[in-house]
Amino acid sequence: MSVLLLVILPMLASLEQFMLSSGRGTGESCVQKLIMAVTGDETAATGDMPAYQIRTPSTTLPQGVVMAASPGTLHSPQQLAEEATRKRELRLMKNREAAKECRRRKKEYIKCLESRVAVLEVQNKKLIEELETLKDICSSKTD
Repeated sequence: MSVLLLVILPMLASLEQFMLSSGRGTGESCVQKLIMAVTGDETAATGDMPAYQIRTPSTTLPQGVVMAASPGTLHSPQQLAEEATRKRELRLMKNREAAKECRRRKKEYIKCLESRVAVLEVQNKKLIEELETLKDICSSKTD
């Protein structure tokens, strides 16, 4: 993450200088808020290369415990079941559509193969007739 900070912070400082030099206002609030958001340090938004600090986690979870979802997204078991049912129905609907498209493509492929077979049978028949004609010509010359 520190590499990302090294890239982003000079860009933010340049943005702040541009806003100051172009007469678009100080731009302090927007750029400083970006710097504070990136570094997590309220004193770092000075325009010079800010000092970096490592923030400590804001939660006090025991070691090895991971929070599965934010508190605002917790749902009741009934909501979870409804969501699972909705996802399943959506998956089944998509699967039916995909199967329908697959069957359509297969029918189209089979029709194409059947027409190719018909063309090749006609061509084969003509070649057999030509071969018979050439055989007759060749045998009449040898007589």
